[in-house]
Amino acid sequence: MKNNTDIKETNSEVGCQKLELENKWLDKKNNNPIANPYYSFFFSLSSNLSFLTSNFYLLISIIWILASTVATAPVVAQNLNDYLQTATENNPGLQAKYKEFEAAMQKVPQASSLPDPTFSFGYLVPKMGSQRAELSINQMFPWFGTLGAQADAASLTAEAKYQSFLDARNQLYFQVSAAFYPLFELKRWQQIERDNIEILEAYKSIANTKFKNGMAPMVDVLRVDIMLKDAATNLEILKQKEKPLLTTFNKLLNRNENAAVEITDSLEIEFVVNKDRKESLLAENPLLEALELKEQASRASEIAAQKQGLPKLGLGLGYMVMDKNSGGDMTNNGKDVLMPMVSVSIPIFRKKYRAAKKEAQLMQGSYSLQKEETSNMLISNYEATWFELQSQHHLIELYDQQTRVSEQALNLLFSAYGNSGKEFEEVLRMQQQLLKYEKMRATAQVQYQIALAKLKYITVK
Repeated sequence: MKNNTDIKETNSEVGCQKLELENKWLDKKNNNPIANPYYSFFFSLSSNLSFLTSNFYLLISIIWILASTVATAPVVAQNLNDYLQTATENNPGLQAKYKEFEAAMQKVPQASSLPDPTFSFGYLVPKMGSQRAELSINQMFPWFGTLGAQADAASLTAEAKYQSFLDARNQLYFQVSAAFYPLFELKRWQQIERDNIEILEAYKSIANTKFKNGMAPMVDVLRVDIMLKDAATNLEILKQKEKPLLTTFNKLLNRNENAAVEITDSLEIEFVVNKDRKESLLAENPLLEALELKEQASRASEIAAQKQGLPKLGLGLGYMVMDKNSGGDMTNNGKDVLMPMVSVSIPIFRKKYRAAKKEAQLMQGSYSLQKEETSNMLISNYEATWFELQSQHHLIELYDQQTRVSEQALNLLFSAYGNSGKEFEEVLRMQQQLLKYEKMRATAQVQYQIALAKLKYITVK
């Protein structure tokens, strides 16, 4: 049994150690915007000097366990933009879309080129009169403006393919973001669970000490054991969950499924307040641009089909090889003959031209309706995404507040437990409540970022 002098000396030592630990913790907090929620209530335990005297070294170990979980500064991990750039360069689906655009561009010279000229050669067997052989070459020319209309249709179709490529790129950006942020959530949950295990281990040691001193029942130790097993199982499940998430993310980047992914320690939340971006929905969206270009291409195809039904003009040149005649006029006897030729096609079978024109008109109507449907879809998705964004914003604020209140409640409960050795079950319950709010806050932050990425995809930002 210690005398009063020993107790005073011990209390003085505890006070000095506590002040030193508080200063170190404040230094960490000032250097790191992410303060650990478990520090504050442990320092308040010094109010119960007799309890601290008997458990001083144990409490010091608890504090330093918690201190080790706080980073002094955020780790600078690979930026999400770097991964987006990698996905742009490597994703096979996006590359396929660009190949489609390049292939469509090759149709422009095909559509604007003249048909091949025709060459013919004839040799008379047996010989008929003085003509021995004949050569001719002929070039057909479509009606004026036909090639231009065909080239316009091909060019507009290629531009529509490019807009589809841009939409695929923007959609890939969203997919990469939607696969990246769950990795942050998983990492955060794992860290929270590890912190929870360390704190429960410390609780178990305290409960054991109090049980040995006759200040608490054995059931407190058993309660902590149950929660420790739950936490260990949860952590193991979280570790197993990492594999499918990494595979999904890496395959979007066309990388090895086991490639390491650097995850930031914190998220910079960009809170969006105004709905100004909605104005850009119908003006710049590649989906609508692609449909508009397809509609214009159909108009050009209609013009081309109409001109295809007009006569085609042909210019040619014939050359006849002549033999000499034994009699008759000898002036041009045996001279070869050069014969310019003109030809005109007669498009009397009109059914195919009318069908081609009707096809182009129907496609114009189809693209117009698709534009209307896409506009409605974009506006609906925008409103739903905006609601999700604001909902997660409110949840983040709620969980921040609930976390702070839970910390205060846990502080009070633990202080009461230190004084009386009772209500340990309430301490554990509040600890798990705080754990739940920490996880829910991380999830809300991730869902907010995913909703923001979707909003940027919809509004082409």
